[in-house]
Amino acid sequence: MLNHADRTDAVFAALADPTRRAIVEQLGRGPASVSELAQPLPMSLPAVVQHLQVLESCGVVRSEKVGRVRTCRLEVKRLDTVQDWIEARRRTWESRLDRLGEFLESTEQDPTEKGNQT
Repeated sequence: MLNHADRTDAVFAALADPTRRAIVEQLGRGPASVSELAQPLPMSLPAVVQHLQVLESCGVVRSEKVGRVRTCRLEVKRLDTVQDWIEARRRTWESRLDRLGEFLESTEQDPTEKGNQT
């Protein structure tokens, strides 16, 4: 089983490709068949299927076949992995910037004191 870091890496790797991001954006509007996903993309259906396989392997997309139609759905919970990672980085930087601001405030001299120093 993949650990949390490996899952995050797999999702980032899958989303690194602009075609896969376009597919994710399209699925964000709701479920779609593979042919519907392929229609706006400038590539063959087999190429789209390969991109979908990458998205499925990391858990971002789930698909099911009913008859001859394979319908894909976005697994939003898997995208939470990326959001959690980004949120942790944001909290770290906000904390660092807050500490920097506090430091700068504590080291600021009063403008009236600057003129009196020789």
